[in-house]
Amino acid sequence: MSHEGRPAERLERGYTNAVLAAGAVPLVLPSLGPPDAEEVMSVLDGLLLSGGGDVAASWYGQVRAPEAYGVDTCRDAWEVALVRTARATGVPVLGVCRGAQVVNVAAGGTLVQHLPAITDHPHREYERDRELVHTVDVDPDSVLARVTGQRSFGVNSLHHQAIAEVGPSLRAVAWAPDGIIEAVESRRDHEPLLAVQWHPELLADQVPHGLLFTWLARAAADHRGAMASARAQS
Repeated sequence: MSHEGRPAERLERGYTNAVLAAGAVPLVLPSLGPPDAEEVMSVLDGLLLSGGGDVAASWYGQVRAPEAYGVDTCRDAWEVALVRTARATGVPVLGVCRGAQVVNVAAGGTLVQHLPAITDHPHREYERDRELVHTVDVDPDSVLARVTGQRSFGVNSLHHQAIAEVGPSLRAVAWAPDGIIEAVESRRDHEPLLAVQWHPELLADQVPHGLLFTWLARAAADHRGAMASARAQS
């Protein structure tokens, strides 16, 4: 994004507040270059990908739709590199809204570029950002179901793009009433990766949304402990 015509980074405090409430310490990263991803991820215990503008359609082999906005190709390349590095090194990942889309694109999936073109269901309710706009149905045999303890619950909805074809290493685990994918997780056994289309940071004081950040904090602590143990044995 830009501020007064100059490139700028922006992160709503809901994310950092939710991470702190879960017992972890947030570190906000600027957009760097893909070659920096390995070094940066080597000092992190977990990765939270936030919302934001649309992912460039070129990442998944499409022409940009006229409704696309907020595209930042530098941020796209940086976050795709972070996701791929995190997955290669076992760092836990939680993707939120755009973050879920980045996770899917990094895994070789595609996106719906403008939901109103394919569904009349409300998905972009900005004025109700802290309200439950619709329900999601959760696969009972999923990490998401185990983390939340629920098979159906209400979510807010602030997006006009969504996951279309799921990346081969991921699987869809939650859906809106119109069938739009609302969450994905890894197909790989024991890989700590969750990605949701709604904004749990704005509902973090409610169950089950705060539990997503608790999951990330605990998974990050487990990863940190495993890395410390490996270093001690080397």
